[in-house]
Amino acid sequence: MSSLSSPIIPQSSSSTDQQFHQPIRARTKSTRALINDFKSEAGGDCHDQNLAHPLWSTKPISSQNYPHSDPDAHKAWIKSGRLSAEPIRSTPTIWSKCGGGLEVINFENGSIENVIILLITILAIGVRCWKIWRPDSVVFDEVHFGEFASKYIRSTFFMDVHPPLAKLLITLVGFLFGYDGKFDFKQIGNDYPSNRVPYVQMRLLPALLGVAVVPLSYLTMRIIGLRLHSALLGALLIIFENGLIIQSRFILLDSPLIFFTALSIFLHTGFCNEDAKRSFTRRWWIWLSLTGLSLGAVVSCKWIGLFTIATTGVMTIKQLWELLGDLRVPIPLLARSFLARFICLAIIPILFYIFTFQIHFWVLSNSGDGDAFMSSGFQQTLRGRWMPDTYVDVFIGSNVTIKHVNTLGGYLHSHPQPYPGGSKQQQITLYPHQDDNNVWTILGKLSDDIDIHNRKPPDYYLKNPRWVNATSLIRLHHVETDKRLHTHNIRAPVTEVDYQNEVSAYGFKNFPGDANDEWIVEIVSQQSDVVNDPISAQRLRTLRTKFRLRHSLQNCYLFSHKVRLPNWGFNQQEVTCNQLPTLTNSLWYIETSTHPLLRADKKATKVNYPQPNFFAKFWELQRVMYQTNKALVEHHAYDSRPISWPLFGRGINYWMKDHRQVYLIGNPFVWWLAVASLGVYAAFKTLLILRTKRGYLHEMRNPTVSKYDRIAEYLTIGWAHHYLPFFLMTRQLFIHHYFPALYYSIFLVCTVFDLATSKLSNPSRWKVLMMIMVMAIWTWSIFSPLTYAGTWTRRECELAKWRRSWDFSCNEFFESRSDYENDGRTRAGFEWRKNGEAEAGEIQAATIKPVGMLAPIPNAFEAKSNQDVEQANNTTRTFQSEDQEMDKFD
Repeated sequence: MSSLSSPIIPQSSSSTDQQFHQPIRARTKSTRALINDFKSEAGGDCHDQNLAHPLWSTKPISSQNYPHSDPDAHKAWIKSGRLSAEPIRSTPTIWSKCGGGLEVINFENGSIENVIILLITILAIGVRCWKIWRPDSVVFDEVHFGEFASKYIRSTFFMDVHPPLAKLLITLVGFLFGYDGKFDFKQIGNDYPSNRVPYVQMRLLPALLGVAVVPLSYLTMRIIGLRLHSALLGALLIIFENGLIIQSRFILLDSPLIFFTALSIFLHTGFCNEDAKRSFTRRWWIWLSLTGLSLGAVVSCKWIGLFTIATTGVMTIKQLWELLGDLRVPIPLLARSFLARFICLAIIPILFYIFTFQIHFWVLSNSGDGDAFMSSGFQQTLRGRWMPDTYVDVFIGSNVTIKHVNTLGGYLHSHPQPYPGGSKQQQITLYPHQDDNNVWTILGKLSDDIDIHNRKPPDYYLKNPRWVNATSLIRLHHVETDKRLHTHNIRAPVTEVDYQNEVSAYGFKNFPGDANDEWIVEIVSQQSDVVNDPISAQRLRTLRTKFRLRHSLQNCYLFSHKVRLPNWGFNQQEVTCNQLPTLTNSLWYIETSTHPLLRADKKATKVNYPQPNFFAKFWELQRVMYQTNKALVEHHAYDSRPISWPLFGRGINYWMKDHRQVYLIGNPFVWWLAVASLGVYAAFKTLLILRTKRGYLHEMRNPTVSKYDRIAEYLTIGWAHHYLPFFLMTRQLFIHHYFPALYYSIFLVCTVFDLATSKLSNPSRWKVLMMIMVMAIWTWSIFSPLTYAGTWTRRECELAKWRRSWDFSCNEFFESRSDYENDGRTRAGFEWRKNGEAEAGEIQAATIKPVGMLAPIPNAFEAKSNQDVEQANNTTRTFQSEDQEMDKFD
């Protein structure tokens, strides 16, 4: 045996083996030549179809003496049971033993397959784009993603939990077709044509991406080794899957997500093809780099794309692990293979993802509705939110604005409106925008104003300034309403627990106040900027000191949390006095400070927020996106849990108007067939493992068994990566989260079909394929009225409720189809109308029964019905009265 330091392999008499036995430094060939020599040595003929799936293994299963070119010997191998009865092909197949890659397929009937690809693409265009202008009003989450496009065009900042790529693409289409960003997407049913919105063109982007998934799926299935019949079956099942059709017909993010998922799978298998032929060539690098770009694109649409990256990563790790265990592979070659994959499959996706946010920040340069989510430093980078330098010193008598540290709820705020209950005194809230009602004057303790004889004059503190030190006893006077910050032993207005007291603004003219107005300053030096400003740990300093305010009598702390007041409080954030507070929710700081003596001193020190660079803004936005996403835990009327997804437990009401409905429902036949294929593979794998344990090792060596096992294993891993992680999530989840996993499971259907029909003749395969497609198309046609907002009768609707959990509303449809012809409103609403053309007659939205409450933060949830959007509108209008809106999606 050789030493561990010498990368050589066991003894062999072949000249190639002797070359590999030489020390690395004795070799003069390039790394590319070494790996290609290794492939030739390891596999001989790279056209051997009877080998392990190269996505997962570099080791051949068949005998080293397999007769590649002798038909008679081939027949003898078949009779001996050492080889399946597959005919010897004159062209390469995907089953190659060349170093963990897939052989490029030279289709035997190339012209026929080109025709098939063309025909299925045309069919997909017809199915997905048919009457795409219908409905001609806002549908489902077009409320949000259309509004985001408007904000991109107006360059006003917003916050969404999804990365920006898909939204930017939709915006680009709208911009190119003249959209000015002025349309109000706020409510489902708002009319497009009369407002000159290029909604058809904007919908065409996801529609065409949905179309592109069809040929990509066909090519991918051919590349991974399935027959033409099986690949065609998979493409047709995807074409007629109602759920995928619906998601690709509207201004939504799921179609770009699924497209880039499909593209990533295709490009990675294409890379494996090239790797099977020759490594480190120009074409090899192109395939690998494009795979990395596609992975970056998929995660830049939605974070669900991380599951696609995980699937590709598992495949790549498996390949590298096999190479690591093969002593014939020199260490430099292994290192270069690892480095190339790391750069292209990790670094490139990260850089692409970051680049999309660079564009995002560049476009959204103006202050907007999403400011409230971000830190003050971040807001300083937006036009319209710039804050002038402010004085660093804080005195008794200074006018200040005070901000909450943790929740980004905003400024300590008051307005003249009283609480409807409790003390009925003036409200205290957090408000996220700059306003005169945010200004407070710091006063000394009550005894400073009142002595035995008389009060101090009003300008006393202006002429006799004192620092506000740690442990100072102060009062806060609200400048606009002439009241003081106050608390007492009355429960908070929303959080009615014993340890949360109401905080109010109390006082009246010529009333000096009482002891319930007094607060003790507690400086938290660990949170203050003591490194740059040591004084900030001793007394209040603007922007630099973090402090708490403890009530002198109630022994509670001024506190705020992510709880909002009802409409009577303008949906602003609740402020209480908490006896058991968390540190982070009871921390405050002074943002601005002014004092007449400081204004007269030209040498007075001023401060401002440090300007964050791009990466600081990028990381802050990632944190906010994550925290907002994680906080979406409240129940929604149309949410569902992952356990119900594979069998399609329930859908989502997208739109309802004029006795028509769009309801997200899949093709049940396709979904249930996909579940059956998962069960078939689970049974097949279990049986294979058990028989192997019993000593039937020849089955694992059977090339046909190995082929289908490895294809199904890869697809099942991809399905599991895109499905099982949702069981760990507590946030709101919806059925469309399952679509990427469904894509993998449809591939598994085709794999089972390919194996089940492997012994049939071509005519018999075509017959089985036709039987399956007749069922799929029949099911598609049953639910097409919900897919295309078509005409339906109540009787037909009731008959289509195959499961009780399918809650589309049959009462919205007419009793007979003739009623649609007699109803002028429904005809007018579904005729093609050019932009700007008025509707014939006023169309009123159908009334939908209440279906549940929304998340408390508007646009921080997905609107699932007209009722939901109406509630969202009410909340949003309230926020707009305060110039605020907050946003999110799944």
